[in-house]
Amino acid sequence: MEILIIEDHQDIHDNLVEYFELRGHNVQSALDGLSGLHLAATQKFDAIILDIMLPGIDGNQICRSLRQYSKTEVAIVMLSARDELDDRLIGFKVGADDYI
Repeated sequence: MEILIIEDHQDIHDNLVEYFELRGHNVQSALDGLSGLHLAATQKFDAIILDIMLPGIDGNQICRSLRQYSKTEVAIVMLSARDELDDRLIGFKVGADDYI
């Protein structure tokens, strides 16, 4: 499985990359929103793990852009420490498949 991880916190980023690589997945990653959007728009992924609060462009904007302009059906999982219902609803409204 081809997975893209977009996460700006280095420790979380490294843990996610290691977790998926140890399970045999091919992982690419970005530490900021603009780099992540570029990767997501120019390469094919089966899943994207996407932090909401990112430098450059936030995860909700990335998700919305991918759903509006991409012809792929990539699974997008929003990742955030924010646990308010409104945050989850916004994530689903912009096109996320799941929210953790």
